[in-house]
Amino acid sequence: MGTIGSWSYKFLAICFYVPLFCSSNELHVGAAEKEMVKVGVIIDNNSIVGRYIDMALSDFYAEHASYRTRLSLCSMDSQKDVVAAASAALDLMENEEVYAIIRPEWSSQAKFVIDLGARAQVPIISFSATSPSLSPAQNNYFVRTTYDDSVQVKAIAAVVQTFGWKEVVPVYEDTDYGNGLIPYITDAFQEIDTRVPYRSVIHPSAHDIDILNELVKLMTMQTRVFLVHMTASLGSRLFLQANKAGMLNDETVWIVTDGLTSLLDPVGYGAKESMQGVIGVRPHLPMSKRLERFKKKYLIGTRKLNLFALRGYDTVSALANAVEMAWWNSSTSQNRRRMRPNTRTRLNLSALGVSEMDPEILRWIRNSTVNGLTGQF
Repeated sequence: MGTIGSWSYKFLAICFYVPLFCSSNELHVGAAEKEMVKVGVIIDNNSIVGRYIDMALSDFYAEHASYRTRLSLCSMDSQKDVVAAASAALDLMENEEVYAIIRPEWSSQAKFVIDLGARAQVPIISFSATSPSLSPAQNNYFVRTTYDDSVQVKAIAAVVQTFGWKEVVPVYEDTDYGNGLIPYITDAFQEIDTRVPYRSVIHPSAHDIDILNELVKLMTMQTRVFLVHMTASLGSRLFLQANKAGMLNDETVWIVTDGLTSLLDPVGYGAKESMQGVIGVRPHLPMSKRLERFKKKYLIGTRKLNLFALRGYDTVSALANAVEMAWWNSSTSQNRRRMRPNTRTRLNLSALGVSEMDPEILRWIRNSTVNGLTGQF
């Protein structure tokens, strides 16, 4: 597991005490008859992903009622902040003693959390951190259950080549996520003789007036083809300002990467209206009987399917299966318990305990193949 091979593209005031709750899915049998396995979830509380994660657990254990383990999810709010996400990870590892952590929301959050996971030997599993700079090959305890952003560059280059555009200006956010794609896309443009005369870099915390000023600068250039690589929160603000500046017209071409096209639901109605006519690339979601059953059960129309949330659904299902396999294939019950040093200091890296179960879970999730809602991965 690591990338989804069946998908293809088509046209410090620090708050260390983040609210936390643990929940479990107890179907058909009492909790006393099952082994409850704590897993951390770092998530934006306003995201639809949380609902899909709950649905995943309900569906998985309804289908596998005989399994002897149950995931007990300990959820913490990422607050859309790098420091808050890292703080949440530390709290989950030390105080909740979780065996794995799911989903640092963005690549900038994941970088810190992955380092913490490596130190504590706790698998960090992400379906949303797509920056090519985050490599599972270089981070033993990092599992990416989606593709990395470099996969989409061929589709973007094909669009540019088809329309014969000879100059493209990338407009991207100044984060690991935003910067990670640029070397790949510039190389792809060079192969089709398309120039990149300028790079427009916008910080996520930029004010609307700063965004507008950058757009005014772009208006003075001859290039009228722009490639936007941003998260939904910044991208929606960019297009609202571009619309106000009169830059969404027949003379200007806007191309957006998967980070926006797969996350259109959170950007809001006003931003969607501003993005009419924008070209986007996103993974092809293969329709299957499993996905059709899911849509009918939860009364979700095809247009309302959120690919980002579906990845979360599949990731939780895969982890639940890996935990079952790892738990009952470990040599002794002692190996299943987290081994801790005597000294405990709150949020102290040296106090993080290590369990032999964590590497087992990592091994099983990497070696398993799952037929999920988004395809095989």
